[in-house]
Amino acid sequence: MSVRNQINEYITSQPEPKRGEMQVLHGAILKLKPKCKLWFLDGKNDEGKVVSNPNIGYGAYTIKYADGSSREFYQVGLSANTSGISIYVMGIEDKKYLAETFGKKLGKASVTGYCMRFKSLKDINIDVLEAAIAFGFEPR
Repeated sequence: MSVRNQINEYITSQPEPKRGEMQVLHGAILKLKPKCKLWFLDGKNDEGKVVSNPNIGYGAYTIKYADGSSREFYQVGLSANTSGISIYVMGIEDKKYLAETFGKKLGKASVTGYCMRFKSLKDINIDVLEAAIAFGFEPR
């Protein structure tokens, strides 16, 4: 199955209103970065054990590890969780930047070093969320 089909299947498997909100966010992210690489991670490790929620990834950057190895990974992620939706902004060195720059203006959301978690789109300022996502696509 293609990545686009996996993404569509994942989004349509969500209950409403989360399904509609994820479709809105997926469209908004693609509008910000229309030709980005798409990823779908099913949340399972190499042994098939569930280790995280499935997530959709957008864009690509290279993660460099302390041992000198590296791998490609997505820049921005979208995932459903039990209480709502999470947006991930990967590759940020300053773990306070996301919360300090976007946290207070975002609305009713939990913001950590790389994750913005909220219950519903109606609880947040979509313009601020889009600015945080756009920041996620900036080169590092």
